[in-house]
Amino acid sequence: MTAYYHLPGLFEFYDFYKVFLPLWREHPDWFYDWCEIASIYGAPGDCLWSGGRTSFGQAATADVIALMNKYELSARLTFSNSLLREEHLSDKKCNQLCNAFEKTKVASGVIVHSDLLADYLKTNYPSLYLVSSTTKVLTDFSDFSAELQRSDFKYVVPDFRLNKAFDYLSQLPQNEKDKVEFLCNECCNINCPDRKACYENVSRKNLGENIPDHKCRQPAGEKGYRFSLAMKNPAFISLQNIQETYLPLGFSNFKIEGRGLGSALLLEFILYYMTKPEHQIEVREAIYLDAMLDLF
Repeated sequence: MTAYYHLPGLFEFYDFYKVFLPLWREHPDWFYDWCEIASIYGAPGDCLWSGGRTSFGQAATADVIALMNKYELSARLTFSNSLLREEHLSDKKCNQLCNAFEKTKVASGVIVHSDLLADYLKTNYPSLYLVSSTTKVLTDFSDFSAELQRSDFKYVVPDFRLNKAFDYLSQLPQNEKDKVEFLCNECCNINCPDRKACYENVSRKNLGENIPDHKCRQPAGEKGYRFSLAMKNPAFISLQNIQETYLPLGFSNFKIEGRGLGSALLLEFILYYMTKPEHQIEVREAIYLDAMLDLF
């Protein structure tokens, strides 16, 4: 049984992956042999169609595609804006990105929220597979089940609050289990009522609206993301959970969030989910590059 990870920062952490992916390829003994990298997702900054988190990637598209082709990985564009209208579909930058990623060695995908955009992509870029975004905040299992049954989507990312709904998850047929992509390391309060509003705020900003940032009202929200807090979340999917529960139940796709964070946290996610403990120091040394690095 293999766990397939979908990692953040296609454009945002391009420089990180330039260093990490050679380690992944050249030192397989450093990493668990039961996991693989299935895709890397993200977007350049200032993409009209973007959503979920504000993208800050500055890497050149050609360089990103070359890296994905070299390591034969699937790339995903995070075009999960929930508020797109017909006039937005002609956006030049986003269409150029879709055209470029249609030509990758391994099939690329697009993470979408808007059905309008999904229909447009199916017509104009049929080589790109579609992923139903967690930004839809489908917290009712019947709604999530209906989404799984849609042939439009190769994968569906449920709201993290369904991560432990095993009474329902275990009853899914295998072809639908293969489409489920769990969000493992969400830090958001499991009782937060504002998750959809938070995502909508990002969508509005990407459309150019001059509005203030969404302010999290949940306990400890002002601290921002903390992996230590995510680990205490009732919906957190641990390494042990993947090995002992999800894989035996027939689930194999796991999404790691983090493209709105920093590469230091991305490294911690990779160390935790993919790297054997006895080799974590070697990965750290290779990533940091400079043994004299000062953190402050």
